[in-house]
Amino acid sequence: MLALPLTMPQVDPSMGSLSFCVFAGEGKNVGCGSGSNRLRDVGTFCTISLDQEEVFRTKVYEKSLSPFYGEDFYFEIPRPFQCLSFHVYAKSVFQREQPVGKVSIRKDDLCKYSGKEHWFALQPVDPNSEVQGKVHLEMKLNELITDNGPVSPRLQVRIIECQGLPLISGQNCDSFATVTLIGPARVELWNNGNLAQDVFLGETRVSLKVLRNDVVHKAWYLLQPRGNGTKPKPDDLGSLRLNVTYTEDNVLPSSCYFPLRNLLLKSPDVQPISASAAHILGDVCRDRSEASLPVVRLLLHHNRLLPFLTSIAALELDNTQEANTIFRGNSLATRCIDDMMKMVGRNYLTVTLKPVLDEICESNKTCEIDPVKLKEGDNVEVNKENLQVYVQKVFSSITQSSASCPPLMCDVFRALRQLASDRFPGDPHVQYSAVSSFVFLRFFAVAVLSPHTFQLRPHHPDPDVSRTLTLISKTIQTLGSWSSLSKTCLPNLTVRNTGRSFLEVHKRAQGKKRLGKKNFKKRWLRVTNRELSYHKHKGKDALCVIPVKNILGVEKLDENTFNRKNMFQVLLSERPLYVQAGNCVEASEWIEVLSQVSRCNPGRLSNFHPSAYVTGMWLCCKETTENLPGCRPCTTTLANIQPEIDCDRETERIFSLFSASLPRLQKMEDACASMSVYLGQQKEQEEYSAFIIQDPKETFRTIKEIREVLEELKAQHADTEALTDQPGTIDDQQNVLTCGPHRDSKTSTHTHYYMFIELLFTQQDSDVTNCYQMLGIV
Repeated sequence: MLALPLTMPQVDPSMGSLSFCVFAGEGKNVGCGSGSNRLRDVGTFCTISLDQEEVFRTKVYEKSLSPFYGEDFYFEIPRPFQCLSFHVYAKSVFQREQPVGKVSIRKDDLCKYSGKEHWFALQPVDPNSEVQGKVHLEMKLNELITDNGPVSPRLQVRIIECQGLPLISGQNCDSFATVTLIGPARVELWNNGNLAQDVFLGETRVSLKVLRNDVVHKAWYLLQPRGNGTKPKPDDLGSLRLNVTYTEDNVLPSSCYFPLRNLLLKSPDVQPISASAAHILGDVCRDRSEASLPVVRLLLHHNRLLPFLTSIAALELDNTQEANTIFRGNSLATRCIDDMMKMVGRNYLTVTLKPVLDEICESNKTCEIDPVKLKEGDNVEVNKENLQVYVQKVFSSITQSSASCPPLMCDVFRALRQLASDRFPGDPHVQYSAVSSFVFLRFFAVAVLSPHTFQLRPHHPDPDVSRTLTLISKTIQTLGSWSSLSKTCLPNLTVRNTGRSFLEVHKRAQGKKRLGKKNFKKRWLRVTNRELSYHKHKGKDALCVIPVKNILGVEKLDENTFNRKNMFQVLLSERPLYVQAGNCVEASEWIEVLSQVSRCNPGRLSNFHPSAYVTGMWLCCKETTENLPGCRPCTTTLANIQPEIDCDRETERIFSLFSASLPRLQKMEDACASMSVYLGQQKEQEEYSAFIIQDPKETFRTIKEIREVLEELKAQHADTEALTDQPGTIDDQQNVLTCGPHRDSKTSTHTHYYMFIELLFTQQDSDVTNCYQMLGIV
């Protein structure tokens, strides 16, 4: 047996990102074949993991045989991954979390299940089966002639590198390998536990039949569970129904997207707006929500969103006949403004609603006023008083928040007020109802109803609190729809945007003392619109307070610096603050929040060091001067833009949407041709009624331009696919990855993935009476 030390190289982050939109259903008759009675009195919950890094967990659903989650959760994955896993746990008040079962889907297999519902049986959770990653082996079989004459075979094994190994306690593996020759050559990977027990990372077996004398065999092998995962048939643990919609976009070099991007960016200037490329995309896509988001992101990044929203809002108002129905439909204008508010107004919601929502959820006072739903012992008058107090607090928080409203939202609302007044000059209140239809009905009321969706609460509230939030949300909607109250709430929206958050992290000591170790300690990090602070205990006095105005930048930190994942640095004038978040999603959110609150600070740095100054030099550029300017440009921060926007990615997404909507684009082109040729009264066909065509000739001209850029991009995709790697194949018996030719760096692409996942957790065996909790994703 050989023991070989290993290193795990950093995975290239340019491979792309993953977006999930997750909806949860209900659990029915879910149980297990053995020990089901002991689960009757415990709660269960579910976690979502990328590889073995947990990025989300649901709330604990207590003692229910048929739990229901009306939850949804959306997040973007900032790194490559190999496996998407769902783990179900049981938990009681006095017991540890006990794994019940899991469903794991490899990224390469996600496309097999796209667009249809599938049942997945829950599998047992075994530490020796929780493996991921791959190993690059070089093997050679030699014949050795001894002094006595006979020939003796000798096997040489070289482990070149590993990729995709899991994190151990949030850090990279300290890995080593063992090689044994009992039958096939078996390579096992382990994490060195130092004083603790070594952790099994996976194994691969290579038959000696594939080796030839004096010929080097080099290949990548997927790591497998111990014993190749052969286990006796487990008890029936239940099953999970998933509906996964999977879309893959291969993003080309930026220069390829100039024609389509320029065509979209000139949309706000096209007259009429219905003839613009962005509006045509909304018309031809069957789901406007798919079309609106990439368009909003692209125009927002280039500061072209305000004129576009103003134009499409004016178009909708032209088709609105009554003032009391203003902006009440699901049009392109309402969808785009919704997306804009969710993108730039997340911190605004946090500042405005989070304190009062935390109070409501933690106090848990009953507010039920429906006589049918009152519980025994409830006093309806006391409940009315509780509800009135809560509504007053929420409503006051909203009406006093104008100073925190993001500038872009202020500009859009100001434009809507003017457009509504011009469209209905005889109605003095319509200018306020135009704004309240968005800010109350589509923004604040929705956030109160589902605070977990906007990251205002970590989990979905329990049924009693959820009912309270429903009553408050309905009341806020009613108040917001009254013009007299709207007039007092929305006269002056200004331009200050702030954020607030509170989360447990690991912080490295800054070295303010001459003596003492610069180690990592668990701290509670908190940010407001004025200061960043960290605390030893949540809610206690701060150990250190950093004014937000002193922040000069917020950037990611190379994980190799301290051998830790999910690190970021807050750049200050004296020395940076190094922080490790709990997972990759939390790290991205912290970078966004801190960048947002400090975006207007004077003296922000233009360059930074992506690594740390350790042992007398910068690890990134090897320079020895500590106060030397950074060696890498800082991430560009545009005012009022909260998310990080990849314009190439968004343009590629728009290209994919146009390509998938070519039949409807053809129908729209035919409609324009028909209207241009026949100038008499049009006999509107049903298939043309979904399109808004004000100027047939201008619309026809834009569609022709769209077709030209689509054909050009399609050809560039074909050329790139011909030059890049051929898809890898896996030998089922050997688990070896066989790759195609090496990729030309000039044609390198990166890939983005989008998913819609609907989860229903149920049990196929009707004889089992006990139920687990249904999988719910926030």
